[in-house]
Amino acid sequence: MRNRRLKKHVTRAFVVFGLMLLSGCGSFLTSLVTPKVDTELVKLKPGQYRLDKSHAAVLFKVQHLGLSTYVGRFNKIDATLRFDPSNIEQADLNAVIDIGSLDINDESLKEDLMGASWFNQKKFPQAVFVTKRVAPSGANAFDFTGALTWRGVTQDLVMQVTFNGGAENILTGKYTLGFTAIGEFKRSDFGMDAFIPLVGDQIMLEAYAEFQKD
Repeated sequence: MRNRRLKKHVTRAFVVFGLMLLSGCGSFLTSLVTPKVDTELVKLKPGQYRLDKSHAAVLFKVQHLGLSTYVGRFNKIDATLRFDPSNIEQADLNAVIDIGSLDINDESLKEDLMGASWFNQKKFPQAVFVTKRVAPSGANAFDFTGALTWRGVTQDLVMQVTFNGGAENILTGKYTLGFTAIGEFKRSDFGMDAFIPLVGDQIMLEAYAEFQKD
């Protein structure tokens, strides 16, 4: 009986020790793969970049009934970026959003929104943004003015882009840039004017993205 208790205590001690060891190793490994991020624009690497689709999100926000802000997300996005920190004004960002990838956690409502009164996804399956000009607007921040083509209409859209920094990503082996972009437009300018003002006209876009250097 005593030997059994002793064996149980020894086993428990080894388990606790093992967990402590694994915890320490986990912290050590995490520190090894955590990148050293350069936040100074001039230190970022120039080149051609492509969106890391696993670490990107495009959100839209719109007022609903004047009571709340409704938020949706698009899950399928592709984009390229030509970038030179010494000549940001010549940066070129092209992005494509798959409208059918709308994610609002309500399949019935999504089906309605894909219809002709709203996104009209069958006729206009994509929204496309192509840079026209870039101008500085703050520290590591720039206004990317581009042509947004959506629902058969093309209008200028200003995206306020902030570069969060760049780093060598040990997990992918690729140099990676991160940025945040925010813009606003009226949906009625693109022919989507159903139920205004019950559903707001002003749309806020937010993009969070990592780009990998080719």
